[in-house]
Amino acid sequence: MSKPLADLLLTPVEMAAADKAAAESGIDSYGLMEKAGAAVAAAALRLYPGAQRFAVFCGPGNNGGDGYIVARLLQESGGRVEIFHLGNPEKLKGDAGRARAACALKGQDIARYDQQQGDVIIDGLFGAGLARDVPSEVADLIHKVGKAGTPVIAVDLPSGLDGRTGAVLGAAFRAAHTVTFMTRKPGHLLMPGRELCGELEVFDIGIPGRIIRAQTSGLVAENTPAAWRAAMPAEQVETHKYKRGHLVVFSGEASKTGAARMSATAGLKSGAGLVTIAAPVEALAANSAHLTAVMLHAIDDAAALEDWLKDARLQSFVLGPGFGIGKRARDFVSLLRERHLVLDADGISSFKDDPQELFELFKGEPRLVLTPHDGEFARLFPDIAADKKAGKVDKALAAASRSNAAVIYKGADTVIASPDGRALINANAPVWLATAGSGDVLAGIIGGLLAQGLPAFEAAAAGVWLHGEAGHRAGKGLTAEDLAAHVLPF
Repeated sequence: MSKPLADLLLTPVEMAAADKAAAESGIDSYGLMEKAGAAVAAAALRLYPGAQRFAVFCGPGNNGGDGYIVARLLQESGGRVEIFHLGNPEKLKGDAGRARAACALKGQDIARYDQQQGDVIIDGLFGAGLARDVPSEVADLIHKVGKAGTPVIAVDLPSGLDGRTGAVLGAAFRAAHTVTFMTRKPGHLLMPGRELCGELEVFDIGIPGRIIRAQTSGLVAENTPAAWRAAMPAEQVETHKYKRGHLVVFSGEASKTGAARMSATAGLKSGAGLVTIAAPVEALAANSAHLTAVMLHAIDDAAALEDWLKDARLQSFVLGPGFGIGKRARDFVSLLRERHLVLDADGISSFKDDPQELFELFKGEPRLVLTPHDGEFARLFPDIAADKKAGKVDKALAAASRSNAAVIYKGADTVIASPDGRALINANAPVWLATAGSGDVLAGIIGGLLAQGLPAFEAAAAGVWLHGEAGHRAGKGLTAEDLAAHVLPF
């Protein structure tokens, strides 16, 4: 079954190709522009019925054409409207020129915009395809509008945002509401674009779904259950704990055991049949005082781990939370190279001096999940992290390809990337997930899913989504312990 159009993500280049294909198929492109303008005008009237003036900013391209249609429709609806244009509007061609010709209002240069009480701004300067910094006069205007707190409704995307990466190109409006057409772009989900868009509305202007779907690769999408539901294990009446998988979480020393316990609890709650904490002998007492359903096993060194791994049922592991950085972590990871592993926190940092040593261990079918935040990402992939031209999706995909791992590039706009080129942008995480120990819980959820047989990428993506849902259930003010207790299997 095909995804609804509103669930798809198209890059600006793909959306431009869809517009072109629609026109080539015989669809009236100006009619599409009219529908887009009508949607924005309707939003403005619905959201700001008391506006004393609609100031419509019109740019030099098709976004400007949308703006002229919005201005005409708002005036026809009885609103007070003034147009402020960037550049010479006489140079507008095609549909944009036609839209301007159909608008009786005469505009003035955007430098003459004067802030008035009761203004609502319609931002039709630049669309999602902007690929360079905004001109200085626009940057000045953006700062002026932001300082005044004037509400902005953006056409397609707030001017100054890169629709592909969500990055700010010099300066960008902070919109209260954004109306985009047919599908969202990655920049609507990636930070800071997501925050600057305000409330996002996706409006269907009538391009057939077959045309839209023909232009999207489908490799980049929002992280929703549709992306991984089919990989989830079926619930069966005739099962037992080993069929549901055995997850092992490594503990740190006696004074650093809490992180592993939170991971273990999350792994159990996410559906693993049984979970064991593998701890140094000196940490057994500290762990046992807080555990009931989770088992304990003493592992002091690599030799003990190597012996334990003779049990073929041990296939899924979490290493990193509270474990400690250094050779011991690297030795353990080396022994786990044929198993499924979530490498988090200290586990990641243990390979900062020679990341390639880690990548060489996990060739073949992807079975490693890496969970770096910005700092850890830069330790493993310093050159990729330093690439200022690449967006977060680009960086995550490059890292996944190099490491042959499912990479969870964490943040408010977490990106999950696969070595095969797939990437998912997560958008369901509440802001209060940013608390100590939250990442330990995430690692445990993913470990529990790996134990149940999910492939690395699907386990990573499902884990991130379930982590966000647990955050919503736990609510504001949550601690990591609260979060782990609110994890539920899908």
